[in-house]
This record gives sequence, C-alpha cells and structure tokens, in this order.
Amino acid sequence: MAREGKTAQREPAGQEALTRQPVPRPDGDGPLPPSDDPVSYTYTTDLAAIRAVVHRYAIQAGLTEARAIDLTLAVSEVAANTVKHAKSPGSLKIWCDAKKIVCQIHDEGIITDPLAGRRQPSLDASGGHGLWIVNQVCDQVEILSDETGTTIRLHMNLPHA
Repeated sequence: MAREGKTAQREPAGQEALTRQPVPRPDGDGPLPPSDDPVSYTYTTDLAAIRAVVHRYAIQAGLTEARAIDLTLAVSEVAANTVKHAKSPGSLKIWCDAKKIVCQIHDEGIITDPLAGRRQPSLDASGGHGLWIVNQVCDQVEILSDETGTTIRLHMNLPHA
C-alpha cells in the first residue's frame, strides 16, 4: 500500500490479488450502482480513438465544449493508467440520463492506495497527477478496486435545459 506522499501504484491482478481484501474508498466501498444501457468499447493502446468517442458522446449528451474537453481529458488519464500500469485491455462504457453523463473504465489492475487521486501530489512527484486532475475536473469520481480489477466511474452533470 502506498504511504503518505507516495504515488498510487497499480499492479496486474494475479493469484496474490485473490487473497487481498477489497480496498475501501472514502466515498463508500459498496458495489457501484447499475448503469443505464451503456455504449461499450474495448481498448489496448489506441487512446486517440477513445478520446474521439468520449468527446463526440459528451457533445451529443449536451456538455459544453469546455466540459466535453474536461471529460475527454479525465477518461484519457484513466485509460492511460490502464495501458501503463494494468498491462491488460481496458473497457469503456458511456451512458447518460437527463442529469449526467457517466464514463466507466475497467481493467484488471488493482489500485492499492485507498486515497489515490484524493490527495494533491507534490509538484516534484513522478506520478499521481492524473487521478488528481480527474478528481478536479469531474463532478464525481467513484473507484472500486478488488481482486477482479479496478472500475472507475467519472460523472459529469449536464447543463440544465
């Protein structure tokens, strides 16, 4: 587990992960709520395609250009963590309702720091800035990490009609 001041470390889920208890999150550690008819994509390394899909969907859902760029940045940061740390394909699901758009990213890696992205990293830290930025630009960030991998949901409120 990462100590105060250290960056979050991810490792591929393996046999040793099966004995590890789920990492509780500050915003609760129960199951994530169900999604509503998501659009699904799988990625390995092509983050440009993921960014294009997220941006297009965000604009169609009603986000302003600036907020669509923020969401695209957030998804790109999380997806880049999959490519760099999880060493497994990632999956992206996107859905929205009248109030918000949600992007869910899942991979087989495990986040061992229960406060990953919740503490501002020092300027000279070699990592940890991505999840911090994600928490700054999204309206809500949910992280569930256990022996099955990591699921991160990024929520952005839609402007009122």
